[in-house]
Amino acid sequence: MAAMGYRRVLVAGGAGFIGSHLCDRLLADGAEVLCVDNFYSSTRSNIHHLLGNPRFELLRHDITFPLYVEVDEIYNLACPASPVFYQRDPVQTTKTSVIGSINLLGLAKRTGATILLASTSEVYGDPAVHPQTEDYWGNVNPIGPRSCYDEGKRCAETLFFDYRRQHDMPIKVVRIFNTYGPRMQPDDGRVVSNFVVQALNGNQLTVYGDGDQTRSFCFVDDLIDGLMAMMRTPRAVTGPINLGNPSEISVGYLAEQVMSMVGSTAGVIYEDLPTDDPRQRRPDISQAQEVLGWRPTVPLADGLARTVAWFRDNQA
Repeated sequence: MAAMGYRRVLVAGGAGFIGSHLCDRLLADGAEVLCVDNFYSSTRSNIHHLLGNPRFELLRHDITFPLYVEVDEIYNLACPASPVFYQRDPVQTTKTSVIGSINLLGLAKRTGATILLASTSEVYGDPAVHPQTEDYWGNVNPIGPRSCYDEGKRCAETLFFDYRRQHDMPIKVVRIFNTYGPRMQPDDGRVVSNFVVQALNGNQLTVYGDGDQTRSFCFVDDLIDGLMAMMRTPRAVTGPINLGNPSEISVGYLAEQVMSMVGSTAGVIYEDLPTDDPRQRRPDISQAQEVLGWRPTVPLADGLARTVAWFRDNQA
């Protein structure tokens, strides 16, 4: 990727799974990176290899409190994204999405920075439309155990577009679908990390429900391509734009692939489906293809192999 010239970029949530990969790519692209994280659901080890880079700065900070820095671009990835972490302190999860967005939008307004919100496919809830297009308003339970995250992100999107309408600010909103890859937390409760860690430890794989529910899995490298492509779009492009893999597979099939890759014969164990867990999830990425020229390119087998190798070396 060609360098875009000097710019100072704030990555809120930059020590997280996705955020740390974004920091890597921004530095490779020639940017100066300010990584802001409170380490609630992330780990310093994700960015340890960057600490000696003179263009990388780490600031431990909670974005529910104002931040006074000078930057040219802001990526707002700051929010726990797995049910295990976001349900542990649901009030804080909502505050991070809502108050955190207000603080970062205020910073962007003061500095004139372009700001991107990493929203989520969870804004669609348990969708009645399949695949999900950006004009679908969703089917979300506003008072359930997942609502702190789902409704928090929906409110964050509202704030971004209200700041755009009220202050003519350059905003970008993307809706991220299931993403996986190296640096996922082994205890984050996401299906890929759960399966890989269980398989490497010789345990049965826990499948919730009957395993027929579907997901679409995007490798993290592809997602970072999409985030950076969105930030490069003209001012008039705001989104929201779906970023994810349109290839839909069942959770049961994913379990079979992980067991085969690891060489596990432990089998699976079935448990009840969590409350409000969606039965289907697949993005329509027509806008991403048309506006960003983006679509994922890493096959599931390749991405899983790289993820398994990382967990084998680092976690399990």
